[in-house]
Amino acid sequence: MSDIIWPAGYVPGFTDNFCSNEVIVEGLGVEDIWPLLNVPAQWPGYYANSANARFYDNKGPELSLGARFYFETFGFPVESQCVEHVAPVKGQPARLAWHGWAGEENSDSRLDVHHAWLIEALSENRVRILTQETQNGNPAKELAATKPNPMINGHQDWLDGLVAAARKAKQ
Repeated sequence: MSDIIWPAGYVPGFTDNFCSNEVIVEGLGVEDIWPLLNVPAQWPGYYANSANARFYDNKGPELSLGARFYFETFGFPVESQCVEHVAPVKGQPARLAWHGWAGEENSDSRLDVHHAWLIEALSENRVRILTQETQNGNPAKELAATKPNPMINGHQDWLDGLVAAARKAKQ
């Protein structure tokens, strides 16, 4: 199975917080998942922890490499830029990643993240959806120390909602 591609400064184990969530489900394909994930305005419809998505520079509604966008999650207003965008192609995983940030640069409240997704077709009509996020900054340290971990639980809700929405759309 494939792995997330990490940029310098965001490799798990060397950041202030890391979370990894994965599901493997039968009866869905990469083509069922991608349209729901690639359009941030759809996220609140299946993931309650996402709100107010919008694009800058007349981009959107779909993500694309380099596109700047904004959304709110975990109580943070997140400015983002899509840094990896590999649409579904038979025989290779689809990939999506963004650098997100909140707070003033060089301040104690600054949070920088790399949030990546990998959607991979598996044998016997299964799909693997992996989402991983690394974070740097004091808010990341606080999140990492919180039990239960809100990032793990929140991203699991995102995966579960994404799968449910894809199943509903497929019916």
